[in-house]
Amino acid sequence: MTADILHSLQPQLDHIVMGCRDLADAKADIETRCGVSVPDGGKHPMMSTHNALMQAGGNTYFELIAIDPDAPAPERRRWFSLDDPATEAHIAARPRALCWVVGVRDLDALKAISPIDLGRILNVTRGDLHWRLTVPDDGHLPTGGLLPAFIEWPDGKSPCHNMPDMGVRLNQITISTPEPEVIADLMVACGVSGFANIVKGKKGLRFDMTTPYGMVTLD
Repeated sequence: MTADILHSLQPQLDHIVMGCRDLADAKADIETRCGVSVPDGGKHPMMSTHNALMQAGGNTYFELIAIDPDAPAPERRRWFSLDDPATEAHIAARPRALCWVVGVRDLDALKAISPIDLGRILNVTRGDLHWRLTVPDDGHLPTGGLLPAFIEWPDGKSPCHNMPDMGVRLNQITISTPEPEVIADLMVACGVSGFANIVKGKKGLRFDMTTPYGMVTLD
C-alpha cells in the first residue's frame, strides 16, 4: 500500500535552497563564483523573508533566501531554520546550502506515511503564486536539511518555466552524513531514493552546478 502511495505522488525535484545573511551580497557572491546575477524573486509576508530565483534546468530552480530586513517580525519562527543561531552563524560569511525541496502531487498523503515528522503543511502565497509546503512550527529543517522539504503546487505547475534561464544547471545534490544508511533508508521511505548522492562524512549538503564559469560546487 505504501509503495502504491509513493508511486501516485510522482515526486520530482522542485528546487534547491541556499540561505544568506544579506540577499544583495549573496547575489554578488553567486555572480562572482558562477558568472550570473540571480534575478530577484519577491517577499514572503508570512515569514518576513525575501528571495532571488533562477531556473536550474528542467523543472528545477535555484533559490537564494534571506530574512527581509524591511519586514516586521513574523508571528512564527521562519522556515529553513533562518532563526536558528547555528544557521545564522553558518550563513554569516557567504550563502550556504540549506535544503532541497521535492514536489509531490498530494502533500497530505506523503505526510501521513513519512517516517519522520515533516512539520505542518502551510499554505503560502507570493503575488499570484500559491503553494503548500512542509514546515515545522519551530522552523527547523528535519535531519538538518539532508532530507528534503516537500512542496505541492495545487495547479500542478511549478513557476520555474517563467524564470530566466541564466545558463545554470544542477548536476548533482550530494548529502554527506556520518550515517549514510539511515539517510538512505529515510529517502526510500519518502520516495526520493536516487534523488541525491549520499556519502559518508561530516554532515553537510552541496550542489554541483554547471554555470557560465564552468563546474561550480555550492555548499
